[in-house]
Amino acid sequence: MKFCVIGLGRLGYQVATTLAENGMEVMAVDSNESIIAAIRDHVTQAICMRVTDDHSLRSIGVDEMDTVIVAMGENFAQSILVTALLKKKLKIPYVIARAIDDIHSEILKLVGADQYILPEREVGIRLADNLSTPFMDLVRLDENFSVSQLMAPDWLVGKKIEEVDFAHSFGIQCIGIKQENNIVDISPQHVITKTDKLILSGSNDRLEQFANK
Repeated sequence: MKFCVIGLGRLGYQVATTLAENGMEVMAVDSNESIIAAIRDHVTQAICMRVTDDHSLRSIGVDEMDTVIVAMGENFAQSILVTALLKKKLKIPYVIARAIDDIHSEILKLVGADQYILPEREVGIRLADNLSTPFMDLVRLDENFSVSQLMAPDWLVGKKIEEVDFAHSFGIQCIGIKQENNIVDISPQHVITKTDKLILSGSNDRLEQFANK
């Protein structure tokens, strides 16, 4: 797949370099020459330019991209303009835009963004969740459903997965186990050990009830 990241602040730079590390073809675009110089060896193509219209985007081949990430959230008006150009003029299949607040996100949706992100809010929610729950890591998939890690509680150690019957007994799913740094599939016959980190999914209420059992 071909990706383009426009705006190489902390978010855009990280997204671009990680996509490239994952084997994707990545074009990185920013108006700051020093940032372009820093990222040039880490992506497929790095271009220094200020996006002003659809012609400037076409001139560098953005219209050939599968997905474009507009990461210039601080520049409210510019991010809206670029998002609109990508969807309305260049017909990019998938555009993800960074928003700075709810009003910004609503406007981005109106001009055609397929997805928007509020990185500061999302990081804040995740940090608060992890500080205020028993889980080692908790990721919300929406307001009511999450995936989390929980060190196997003492009352589960020595029991088989099928014996616990997570779905029937607790209304959640155990979808894997993290052992050291690897997440592995589990079989119904797996015997839970005290070093197992359970990967659990379910509603937030059910997960909390299980963790506090």
